[in-house]
Amino acid sequence: MQGLFFEDLQVGQSAEMTRSVTEADIQAFAAVSGDTNPVHLDEAYAQTTSFQGRIAHGMLSAAYISAVIGTQLPGPGAIYLSQSLKFRRPVRIGATVVTTVTIEALDERRGHATFATVCQVDGKSVVEGEALIMVPRKTVGGA
Repeated sequence: MQGLFFEDLQVGQSAEMTRSVTEADIQAFAAVSGDTNPVHLDEAYAQTTSFQGRIAHGMLSAAYISAVIGTQLPGPGAIYLSQSLKFRRPVRIGATVVTTVTIEALDERRGHATFATVCQVDGKSVVEGEALIMVPRKTVGGA
């Protein structure tokens, strides 16, 4: 299974994924990552925080960005080189997260694509950032 090649990409191209955050997602992410911060897992504790209730792991939303890049645009074969993240708002259990990645720049010489990345809940940004991705070429060496 192969995703898009560098030659298939153009600035402005985008892809989107929508996911609703479930209790099972929170539990699985905590188990896989080892992040058992009680603000994610313990309602009584979370009520004592500024969030006044449980919130999803911020990196769960970041994983949604990775999912769009790795499965849709450019898709299988893409390799992450870097990702910046700004966490703007908490994501609550039950929230629907819309994740969008958009190509901002293409580096022909290196075969790299720069993406604007954003996760939104109810039209408000919860995570923003920029990803640098190495994209396979149709031919080795670009020839």
